[in-house]
Amino acid sequence: MNAAVPTPPELLLIGGGGAMTLSVDVAVQALEQARARGLATAVTNQAATLAATPEVTAAAGSAHAVDFTDPAATAAWAAALPAPAPVLAFGVREMAQEAVAATAEALGLPGNPPAAVRRIRTKDACRAALAAAGFRQPAVRLCAGEAEARAALAATTGPWVVKPRDGADSAGVRKVTAPEELAAALAALPDPEAPFLVEEFVEGDEYSVEGVFTGGRPRVLAVTAKEKLDPPHFVEIGHTLPAELPAAERTAIEETVVAALTALDLSFGLFHVELWRTADGLVLGEVHARVGGGWIHRMLPHALPGLELYGTVYDDALGRPVTLPAAGRAAATRYFAPPPGRVTAVTGWEEVRDHPAVLHAELHVGPGDTVAPYRSGADRVGAVVVGAATPAEARDLARRLVDSVRITVEPAEPPPAPEVSVTIETRPLTTSFQISHMTIETVDILRLRLLDGDTVLGEGEIAADRGYGQDGPAIADEARALALRMAPDCPAAGPDPVAPVRLALEKAAADGVSAPARMLTEMAFLDRAARAAGLPVWSLLGLPEPGPVRLLHTVPIGEPVPLDGRPLKIKLGGPDDERVLRDLLGVDAPLILDANRGWSAADWERLRPLLAALAPAVLEDPVRDPALLPAVRAALPRTAVLLDEGVATPADAETAIRTAGGLNVKPMRFGGILPALAALTSATERGATRMLGCFLEPPRAIAYAAQLAGLSDWSDLDGHFWVSDDPAVPGYTLDSSAPGIPRIHYGDRPAGGAA
Repeated sequence: MNAAVPTPPELLLIGGGGAMTLSVDVAVQALEQARARGLATAVTNQAATLAATPEVTAAAGSAHAVDFTDPAATAAWAAALPAPAPVLAFGVREMAQEAVAATAEALGLPGNPPAAVRRIRTKDACRAALAAAGFRQPAVRLCAGEAEARAALAATTGPWVVKPRDGADSAGVRKVTAPEELAAALAALPDPEAPFLVEEFVEGDEYSVEGVFTGGRPRVLAVTAKEKLDPPHFVEIGHTLPAELPAAERTAIEETVVAALTALDLSFGLFHVELWRTADGLVLGEVHARVGGGWIHRMLPHALPGLELYGTVYDDALGRPVTLPAAGRAAATRYFAPPPGRVTAVTGWEEVRDHPAVLHAELHVGPGDTVAPYRSGADRVGAVVVGAATPAEARDLARRLVDSVRITVEPAEPPPAPEVSVTIETRPLTTSFQISHMTIETVDILRLRLLDGDTVLGEGEIAADRGYGQDGPAIADEARALALRMAPDCPAAGPDPVAPVRLALEKAAADGVSAPARMLTEMAFLDRAARAAGLPVWSLLGLPEPGPVRLLHTVPIGEPVPLDGRPLKIKLGGPDDERVLRDLLGVDAPLILDANRGWSAADWERLRPLLAALAPAVLEDPVRDPALLPAVRAALPRTAVLLDEGVATPADAETAIRTAGGLNVKPMRFGGILPALAALTSATERGATRMLGCFLEPPRAIAYAAQLAGLSDWSDLDGHFWVSDDPAVPGYTLDSSAPGIPRIHYGDRPAGGAA
């Protein structure tokens, strides 16, 4: 009888590699060095990125679709794996480091403390921790909007740097030398709705320090010199390793970085620490628990012959002997930075690619391709990595080789602006809809299309109801005029196609364009941008993938209340409220009561005992007089009180959060999902209760809003059941298989009606 073959210990590579060639190369090397040590390998990544990185999947023993942006879910998934459990959790991507730390902690594996990783990935928190430990840091302020940013500028002398709180590749990092430059810097942020940093600009030479932890202690492998393009952007154009520094200054840099890493409670894996060498001494920059980008992972093994970066981590974690080689050579990277435009010719590339000193070379553009402005690492079109005997030789060779490739470009003509078509159709509801102050019988269905001839590039669709003061023909005229103004300035594609749409709509709001017209236009332009990118809108905006949408069942005034266990949203504010509330006593279902501001102070006092006995989950817009809200909240301590009517701006949202503790966010009332997203984000940060609501709207508008369902506590998104032929159901999903605005899907079929 043959003895069973023992199962080799397994490495779990969390987050795999990104779609860029550099990230793929790093992940493949990490997997190959694990396999060379007899480790089995498994890789996790988001499903779409797994599909886009077949080289990484092929290098791993198994691949699993697990979203590394949810550290707790990743750790729970890993903890549920069948025995034997992985012996190592590792990651090479910046955005995966929190999931790596959470998984290592959950499985009892070597790793950095999750709190330490969260701290270094939150740039202002890392700055505060380093400053508290006595290290020089640039002054920094966390800002939530333009007003706070302007206050930060007013409090200091400048210049300043505006940057994302959590980002990579220098995306959205911009120098500001005067207050009038602030608006452009804010527009360049990847997510203008997220908190961001305004930081003191540090004048000095930039370096990074690369290293590995062994025995829990940081070991410096090299100091890298950086070259960057001129401000206002901060994109790296080249690296040289090791940096040419006097021995005493190199020692000071290494000792400072080692002390900082120790103070930050980091002890596992690789590190990449950025810093400035100024006239007044060293100033620490950002700290990363991963290898540096910029092909540093190729440069280090050449400069330190015999080094295996990832293998060193594995050997140390598994208790195997580790010997770090000494530096004996040098390496450099240089990026191509042709001017923006359409490429007409490329010459000299083959000679560079085949040069014997080249460690790696890539060029991603050829005749007919368009080069975007070089504003972040994502805009790079190619690189050359070389090895040489000395840093000066490596730097000069890399620059000479890149300069020898001639990339000829001509100005790219912008695509023609799309045609705009707006139609309007009066449609009766499937049944009348009654709330406290009106009965609705019909709505106007407005559809705005962006066209190229007969081809639909993007489409928005809403319903307007005169009972809410929504004049369909007037909204159609507003939306048509707005779309025509936006069309020339809002391209379908580019580094950030959302930013010009957001800015145009913010200006339209300031100019008094109605919220329904703005949402209708926003839908069409974001649908167009998402189609051009081959993505659903939620992915284009960086939102989490929508899961199942569990609905409240809305019961208008005068209709019977179903008693089948569904969460009920019952409209009140009518003459029979007392009877309805008595009938609800003992109902075994979550109750959401919406009075639409239908109760006077006397009504509230009369109904208060019944409401206290019912203790509904949510009470929405209970009273006409906001001065009564403190008494309502005090009388119903187990009930979330929300405001809805009149909540249409960020200021309204703040008022609702402060006075009631929650709000109902209706995208059409806010003017689209971009401002609605900002309101939900603010509510989340304040710990307020969040409901995502709607008017009586067609399925396309409901699906558009439902992309935000994952950010709310309650989804009141059933308004299409009165507008279309779709049957009322307790929930649905979104079909995102085609780019653009998803469609509602009912399990075995898509939505019908006007979707």
